[in-house]
Amino acid sequence: MFKDKVVVVTGGAHGIGKCIAEEFTKQGARVEVIDIMDGDHYKADLSVKEDIEKFASYVISKHSHIDILVNNAAPLMKGIDDCTYEEFEYALKVGVTAPFYMTKMFAAHFAKGASVVNISSSRDRMSQAQTESYTAAKGGIAALTHALMMSLRGRVRVNSISPGWIDTDYIVYEGADAYQQPSGGVGNPMDIANMVLYLCSDKAAFINGENITIDGGMTKQMIYHNEGGWTLQ
Repeated sequence: MFKDKVVVVTGGAHGIGKCIAEEFTKQGARVEVIDIMDGDHYKADLSVKEDIEKFASYVISKHSHIDILVNNAAPLMKGIDDCTYEEFEYALKVGVTAPFYMTKMFAAHFAKGASVVNISSSRDRMSQAQTESYTAAKGGIAALTHALMMSLRGRVRVNSISPGWIDTDYIVYEGADAYQQPSGGVGNPMDIANMVLYLCSDKAAFINGENITIDGGMTKQMIYHNEGGWTLQ
């Protein structure tokens, strides 16, 4: 399905991004990964405007076009007690500004039927304490998704995915960690990669501007003290 398609995955050297890149590669796609980590990929800092511009130029000069862009790179997670101004700004640069600017750099080079998938988080609508930088960035990219969809309408489909608890080490959890999830377990990167490939396929041609939650049902679960086995400690 994706043979010879040009696919860009940001933050694709590890975790969910690596799984996404590998699954596209298995389908015959020509995958370009950008990540700040060392490895056999384009190494760059997505918080730096010039790095994004150089990478985009590299991809276009090599392939002349792009079919799929997956904005996956994860922002810093720090809370209001410890997060500095600079750290919060960095989180937004990686989590919101980079996806916007990467899409902008490729806007004139998307092929017919192109697709953008942004990786948000179920934290775009729910939170734990001391997670402001990450949560703000994930909320931002979820909103950016439908704005980009409107601007690129008729040329590029733009959707986002909001993962819940995804264990990148593929650990199979038991006991309370598993039971608390309505689906009975914790997710793994393949749960996200499968949806990315689906959204980028012709089967999803009428899905546009959507934010699809993949969290085992956690965000739909109503919790009250002393009901359903839940007790406030």
